[in-house]
Amino acid sequence: MQYATQLYTLRSLPLTERCRPVADAGFEGVELVGLSERSTDCAALGLGVPAVHVDVGVIDADPGGVVEQVQAVGADTVVVPIVDEAAFAPTAVEGTAARLDALAGRVEAAGGRLLYHNHEFEFGSVEESEETPFERVVAATTRLGFELDVGWATAAGADPVSLLERFGARIPLVHLKDVRVESDAPRGGVPVDLGAGDVDLSGVLAAAAEADVEWVVFEHDDPAEPVRTVREAAVWLEREPSEAR
Repeated sequence: MQYATQLYTLRSLPLTERCRPVADAGFEGVELVGLSERSTDCAALGLGVPAVHVDVGVIDADPGGVVEQVQAVGADTVVVPIVDEAAFAPTAVEGTAARLDALAGRVEAAGGRLLYHNHEFEFGSVEESEETPFERVVAATTRLGFELDVGWATAAGADPVSLLERFGARIPLVHLKDVRVESDAPRGGVPVDLGAGDVDLSGVLAAAAEADVEWVVFEHDDPAEPVRTVREAAVWLEREPSEAR
């Protein structure tokens, strides 16, 4: 596996200053937030780009153009970062799966790969079924892949280790995020530094390695000191046993 940082973590920095802290910390790549971040100096610093997050409407309007721009920064993977929560309601989830899978086919035809990145709402209950909306979408799609955000999955009460064990073949990228589970928090959890929350991070890394995940992408949604947070995330990862990495 290779290790990257999602540049959303460093969004408070000027665009041209977001890649240097990632390279200095020892990460191998950066995941970009939107096509505007193509102007960063990541390649000059030796950083790979595992994927680019792009709004689903932008992808749908011109999948070929999006893939072309993503390939220009050395990537072939486009990630839908979020859709409206209503799209995962019990009456809507099957249609959402069909639309995302069809879009994945269009991206594939243009030479790219489409993944969906989860938050917490994809793990709510589906009426008259024990399956979550996330599980329904996995079952109903064949071309769509997934970027599993283990922090938000944990906040929703899901087990990210189990998800990797069951669906690892569909999950080439993992968002490594720690959260402190709090039922009163807006998404059911509060993002914290790696090792300070409730996510089974060691179990996640071991399961990701077993599933042949390509990239583990560190992300912190609300860091007080972004550069320090990235640096300390790299230090935390270095302390993990090699078999978990």
